[in-house]
Amino acid sequence: MALVVTACGGGNPMSSGVPSTPSPSGAVCTGQCASAFTSLTQADVERVIAQAVAEAQARHLPATVAVVDRVGNVLGVFRMNGAATTTTIRSRLASGGLENVVIVPDALAAVAKALTAAYLSTEGNAFSTRTAGQIVQEHFNPGESSTPSGPLYGVQFSQLPCSDVNGRAAALPGPGPGRSPLGLAADPGGLPLYVGGTPVGGVGVVADGIYGIDRNIFDVDHDPDEQIATAATYGLAAPEDRRADHLTVDGKTLRFADATAASLLTLPTSAPAFASIDGVAGQLVAVTGYAPAATRGGLAFGTSASGLRADASDYPGLDAYVLVDATDTPRYPPRAGTELIGALDANEVREMLREALSVANRTRAQIRRPLGSQARVTISIVDSQGVILGVAGTRDPPLFGIDVAVQKARTSAFMSSSAAAAALTALPDAVHLAGGLTALRHVPLGDYVTATRSFLGLPAALGDGGIAWSSRAIGNLSRPFYPDGTDAAPPGPLSTPIAAWSPFNTGFGLDLVYNALIQHVGFVLGAAPDVGRNCTGVSGFDAGFATQAPIAGLANGAQVFPGGVPIYRGQTLVGAIGVSGDGVDQDDMIALLGVDGAARRLGGFGNAPVALRSDLLSPQGARLRYVGCPQAPFLDSTVQDACNGR
Repeated sequence: MALVVTACGGGNPMSSGVPSTPSPSGAVCTGQCASAFTSLTQADVERVIAQAVAEAQARHLPATVAVVDRVGNVLGVFRMNGAATTTTIRSRLASGGLENVVIVPDALAAVAKALTAAYLSTEGNAFSTRTAGQIVQEHFNPGESSTPSGPLYGVQFSQLPCSDVNGRAAALPGPGPGRSPLGLAADPGGLPLYVGGTPVGGVGVVADGIYGIDRNIFDVDHDPDEQIATAATYGLAAPEDRRADHLTVDGKTLRFADATAASLLTLPTSAPAFASIDGVAGQLVAVTGYAPAATRGGLAFGTSASGLRADASDYPGLDAYVLVDATDTPRYPPRAGTELIGALDANEVREMLREALSVANRTRAQIRRPLGSQARVTISIVDSQGVILGVAGTRDPPLFGIDVAVQKARTSAFMSSSAAAAALTALPDAVHLAGGLTALRHVPLGDYVTATRSFLGLPAALGDGGIAWSSRAIGNLSRPFYPDGTDAAPPGPLSTPIAAWSPFNTGFGLDLVYNALIQHVGFVLGAAPDVGRNCTGVSGFDAGFATQAPIAGLANGAQVFPGGVPIYRGQTLVGAIGVSGDGVDQDDMIALLGVDGAARRLGGFGNAPVALRSDLLSPQGARLRYVGCPQAPFLDSTVQDACNGR
C-alpha cells in the first residue's frame, strides 16, 4: 500500500501506532531540537531492552538485543537464554562474498542493525534497516525489472571496523562516529530511537538466525526481529511524519517497518523492569572492541563529547559542524595537500568547504521532512593521495555520510590517479569463505583492472591518470547490469555477474575490504588480532591476515554511488571532494558547485577539465555518467540546470 503513494512527500495509509515522544513545546524539528540534554539515559537503555525481551518471550524466540547512541557508542547488549550465539549471512541463493558465512557473532549483527538505524536517521527523516535494504539492491525498487539499482548501492560497505575515519570507543562512550562491526545492515530489525523529535540512537534485534535482506518489498512481512524491535522502541519511537514511508525517492515511497503496534503480542508499557530480567531471562554480554557487559547512558549529539559540534571559526555564518576528538580539538581542520608540486593549500581547501556548505544551505532536501527543508550533508576534501584535508557538515546530517563522504572523495581521487592499477594489482587476493573455512575461493583484485580495461576497450583507462573519474562513473561500472537497469545487459567490470550477485557479494567494493571484515569477525571471536586502520592490504584467512601493500588512499574502503568528483590544477590531479547525506543528485551538485564557486573566487584550480571526464567514454555503446544534478534544486532560485558549464 505504501508503494503506490507517490505524491510529493509520500505518505502511508497505515500508521504504526507505536507512540513516539513529542517534539519540545510542539516545535517542528528541522535540526534545531537537539540539546546537551537530549540523549539516551541508562534507564532508557534498560527500558528498551526490557520491552524487547518481553515481546521475544511472548513469541518464544530468544533474541539478542543491542542499543547504541546516535554516534555509535554501544550502550548495552543483552542475550536471552537459549539465543544462538552466531548468525548466518544469507540474502539469496547465491554463493561467494559474504553469503553463507556462518561464524558471525549474534552481537555483531545486532550492533550493526542498531547503528545503521541511528546513522541513517535525523530530525528530518527516520530510516530503518528495512529502508536500507530497499535502497542497496540491484533494482530500485527490489523486485521490479528494468529499473536502475538502489540509489545508495554499495553503502553497506561503509562504517567498516577498519575505517580510519570512524572511532573505536569501547570501555567508555567516546567521540563518534563509531565503527560498525559489519558495515551498514539491510536486514529488518534495526529501528531508530528518538527523544523530543531528535534521534538519540538505535536498537537492533537478532532472533531468527539470519542476517539478510528483504528481497520482496511488495508484501507485508511478519519479521520477528522487526516485531521485537518495534516493541523495544515503544515510547521512544520515531515521529510518525518523519518515518521513511512519508518520503519518496524517484516517486517511490520508502519503507520503514511492516510491524505495527497491532502486530505485537505484548503491551510494552507492561514489560517487567530490567532488574527483574537481568540474569534471569538472559544476561548482558561484553562485545570485544565495543562494550562491556553493562548498560550505560549515551552522549548528546552536537556536544563536544559526541565528537561533532558547531564551528563558527573556520565557517562563519554557515551553521557548520565539525568532527572533534576527546580534547575538543578539530580532527580535520583545513590543511594543505601532501604533493610536492601543485598541492592545494589550506585556504583553497577552506574556501571549497565554505562554498559547498553555502550551496548545501540553499539546496532543496531530497530525503527530509518537512518539504522545503534545506539539505543536510557532510563534505570532505582529500588530496591526490587520499589524505584528508578537511571535513565539515551542515546541521543535523545523517551520520553515515561522514565516512561515506571521505570514501567518495578517496575513490574519485584514487581512480583518477596514475597509481591505481598497480596498487590494486599488488593487493593480496580476497579470500571468500565460499564453502566454510576449508573451501576457500581466491579473487585477485588485479582481475578488476584487467576486466575494466577490456570493458572500456582501452589499454590503460583505469589508473593511468588520463581520465577524471567521478564516484558516479565508477558506480556505473560497478552495477550487475551495464547500462544500469537493463536486465539483459552484461555486468559492469567491477561487479559480480547477476547469477552470483547479492548485496553481500557485489564485486570490487566488497572484495577490496573482504579480508579485513573477516579478520575483525575473527578478532571478536578471539581467533585473530583486531584489524588496523586500513581496510586494504589484508591477506586472507588462509594466510593469517598478514598485511601486504595496503592502499593509504582507500584506507576506509571505496564507495560507488554519486557525490565524489576530482579536483585539478590545470591538467594535474590534486585531490577530490566528496559529499553525502541528502540525495545522490544533491550530493553531486554540491560537490561540483563547491569546487567551482571557490575556484571562481581564487583561481588556480577547479573541476576536472571537460576533455578528461569519464562521460566522454561510451563502453559497450552506452555513455558513462560524470555527475547528475537535480531539477529545481534551490530553495531561493528558479535555476534549473545548475551544473551546466561547471
